[in-house]
Amino acid sequence: MKVLVIGGGPAGSVTATGLAQAGLEVALVEGAEFPRYHIGESLTPSCRAVLEAVGVAKKLDENGFVIKHGGVFQWNSDTWVFDWAKQIGVRSWQVDRSQFDALLLQHARDNGVSVRTGVLAKSVEFDGARPAAVHCQPKDGDAYVIDDFDFLVDASGRHGLLSSRHFGDRQPLQNLRNIAIWGYWTGATMLPDTPIGGINIISSDEGWYWVIPLADGRISIGYVTTKDAFARGRVSGESLDDLYHRLVAASQTVGGLVADAEHVSTARTETDYSYIADRFCGPGFAIVGDAACFLDPLLSTGVHLALYSALTAAACIASIGRGEATEDEGLLFFEFAYRRAYTRLFALVSVMYERYLGKDGFFRTSDRLIGDDVEEHPIDGLSSTSFAEIIGGLSDLREVTDSSTRVLTDRLRDEALKVQLRALGDAAGASMPDFTSIRENPLRDAESAHFRLVTEPELGLERIGGQQS
Repeated sequence: MKVLVIGGGPAGSVTATGLAQAGLEVALVEGAEFPRYHIGESLTPSCRAVLEAVGVAKKLDENGFVIKHGGVFQWNSDTWVFDWAKQIGVRSWQVDRSQFDALLLQHARDNGVSVRTGVLAKSVEFDGARPAAVHCQPKDGDAYVIDDFDFLVDASGRHGLLSSRHFGDRQPLQNLRNIAIWGYWTGATMLPDTPIGGINIISSDEGWYWVIPLADGRISIGYVTTKDAFARGRVSGESLDDLYHRLVAASQTVGGLVADAEHVSTARTETDYSYIADRFCGPGFAIVGDAACFLDPLLSTGVHLALYSALTAAACIASIGRGEATEDEGLLFFEFAYRRAYTRLFALVSVMYERYLGKDGFFRTSDRLIGDDVEEHPIDGLSSTSFAEIIGGLSDLREVTDSSTRVLTDRLRDEALKVQLRALGDAAGASMPDFTSIRENPLRDAESAHFRLVTEPELGLERIGGQQS
């Protein structure tokens, strides 16, 4: 099987690497030249697990990125510490994305992926519902068409070649219409009791701040607020740098962290409107990372969703290529696994934004989002590990590799999740979209075959129930 991947960010690079390691012929086109700047610097422990699976984690350790042990939430009147290294024995990284993304793309090359940068995928031709050709425009040279592939992976990021340009089926999440503004400092400090290399998340009346230590001594400090609050609070004619400094100073806590620090960059801003597409896959294609969905950065889940969807997509496509699963079966698995991960994170982020439940309330919400089948282990006074598991991305990896696959194959779970989201919406005073009701229910053939994701002896899906169609 020949696979074409559009996009060389973390989702595209890891999907391509996983497929190449599985023996497939893989080509990748990327519109930018690497290295290139990108925000999204704080990684969850799940990222380490995925990157170990494709053999690149050691390269990240050797690169000198800050090792992230956890972080501190200062949310409303509560402060709590999460230390993944102590609680669940896993660490991650705080990364410079220009280096991180370039390293992942080079790892794809090293594993046999044919990579072309500076080549923008402009449009896709279809043969019926199946992608048949991709029109490409190099920065230098004439346009050309790639039609020598059997399967297409769209990792085009927020540009969304398939979901936005072709299908037009992205749904914005109206309760998360936010804007981020950020810059870099030297000499800033972290909150007390911050685990080694940890992130700080600090709430304010109309948003929240991130404080992230990076390897070169810089600290990334950003503020996220609603679109309306951002527009309302900006003074006419005020420069972006002046606005940024005023917002940093508006927080007594964050202002204290930079009291003796120097701002060493210009301020940057980006709308981080959250969205989700109606479909994540179809005949001959899968959509991974931000190309399928994007979520507010409150829980630092952007790279987790990118890498989780990449590993899952690669496993499904590899098994389809080897004949271990039909295309319908493999895509069913991918669609539900990725959508469930996004939905759960969206629910937790929405509750944290919409209504202050207190630390224990957030932990109870996390327990409900994982389900009654999760054993509770009180740690350092926490009600359970559920919150740490969700924000670490570990619940997603645990469920997708679970040999029972009950969370993937029970039709009643689909209905239960709908009820759960509605209940959370009632509690938060927010409307929770019905993400589990998509155009083709990914559980429609759930009884026919049960699978789990495996990485040994090779990446793919392991059939553990039912008969092959």
